[in-house]
Amino acid sequence: MTEGGTIPLPWLVIRQDDNGNRYRVGRYATRAEAQKIADSLDVRGHKQLYSVERVSPNGNASRN
Repeated sequence: MTEGGTIPLPWLVIRQDDNGNRYRVGRYATRAEAQKIADSLDVRGHKQLYSVERVSPNGNASRN
């Protein structure tokens, strides 16, 4: 836990559409949880791409 009793959610699920626009779908505590969500969205067969990224302590996201 972090200061103040909040649980950090460093893992993001990102959706990228056909035009390259990127949107945050959600934040998750573990990579496994985020990947499970991304996989479940990906199997729906839409043209969007779903990826998992980690937010660094400085607030920047990085693809893993």
